[in-house]
Amino acid sequence: MKRQTKFTAESQPEHMAAEQQSQAAHEFASAEEMLRHDAIHTPVPPGIEQRLQKSVADLSPPKPAWWRRFLGGTHS
Repeated sequence: MKRQTKFTAESQPEHMAAEQQSQAAHEFASAEEMLRHDAIHTPVPPGIEQRLQKSVADLSPPKPAWWRRFLGGTHS
């Protein structure tokens, strides 16, 4: 059974105003900014966090850049 929501003449403008305010509060300059905002506000589920930690633990450290090896520099 579908649930239908009907707005009265008084409540519809209030709903529209609230919706516009929430949209205006979350405008982003770029996709990267939106993703950063989402990452900050979205918790990682514990199961995924544990699996990620396990898979990252087996990784070796990255090799230095070719130009660092060529120039002999080892520190950042």
